[in-house]
Parts: sequence; C-alpha cells; structure tokens
Amino acid sequence: MDLFTTSLSLAGLQPPTDRELDGLDLTHVLLENRIIERPIFYYRGNEMMAVRMGLYKAHYWTWSNSWEEFKKGIDFCPGQSIPVVTSHTQEEHTQQPIIFHLGRDLGEKYPISVSSAEYQAVLKQISPVVEKHRKELVPGMPQLNMCDLAVMNWAPAGCEKLGKCLKGPETNPWKCEWPH
Repeated sequence: MDLFTTSLSLAGLQPPTDRELDGLDLTHVLLENRIIERPIFYYRGNEMMAVRMGLYKAHYWTWSNSWEEFKKGIDFCPGQSIPVVTSHTQEEHTQQPIIFHLGRDLGEKYPISVSSAEYQAVLKQISPVVEKHRKELVPGMPQLNMCDLAVMNWAPAGCEKLGKCLKGPETNPWKCEWPH
C-alpha cells in the first residue's frame, strides 16, 4: 500500500528489499502538492473491476449490488440508473471495457462510444498496461477481509442535501471472503 512506503519515507527509513512492494512513496504529493501519473487499479475482492489512467477510467466488470440486497432496500447507487453500469448482476466487459472520460464525466454516466476514435485510442493505451499488471501481479493473502454491513452501506456525497441518504445498520464486523 502507498501508506506503507510513504510512512517509511517520512520516517527516513528505506523500504524492505526482501519482497516486492507495489506501493509508491507519496511524500512529494503530500508535501509539495505534486501529482504522480500512474494507473490506479480498482479491485472488488480478487477481481480487477476497473483501471484509471489519467482522465480515463475503463471498467472491465460492473456490478452495483445483488438483487437480493436491492430487494431488501439496499441500493448502492440510489437514483442512479446507468445502462450496463449499475446492474444487479455481475457484467463482464473484459473484451470491450466501458470507458469514461472523467474530465468531462466525473459521475461516470456517459460511456465513450466504442466506435469512436477516442475510445480506440484510449483502449490502445490502457490494454497493454492492464495486460502487464495481470502478468506481474502476485496475489497475496487478504489483509483486510473483515466485512461489516454498516460500512458497506453508503450514500453518495451530497445525499444529505437531497434527503436521500441511506441509513446503515449497526456495526457488527465478521471475517469474510469475497468470492467476486
């Protein structure tokens, strides 16, 4: 994690050399307000769901929450229905990821058309990065495999202004597995 390497740097310590670390030292971001351009991979359990590169984000899997949860009144995306993105079943897009330009569409509501030159150019940039990541990634033992419905129920920023925030249940953490 970036916290580990950054904390070591702030303490004036070198990271261990007996293992591969995927975190970056973010001291310059914190102290000098500099941006580090690198891909950010989004995971849900062991599955890479999306990757962000610069202003673009490509979704390889989409899923908001299950029908079972939704029928109980749990909606991770209240008031937000975006075709092929906010589904209650896992949808695979690994052959043709859904790509958004976050500078024009921060809410990720309007995917870039797959037939556009922009989509093809972005896909050409992102695909080798994702392929390299998948080849080089060494899965580790889960460190954060505690679940808590109180944490998993969330409401989007600004929901209090709309009066549409979800009320989460009482906290009751348990050790869990994420099969997806």
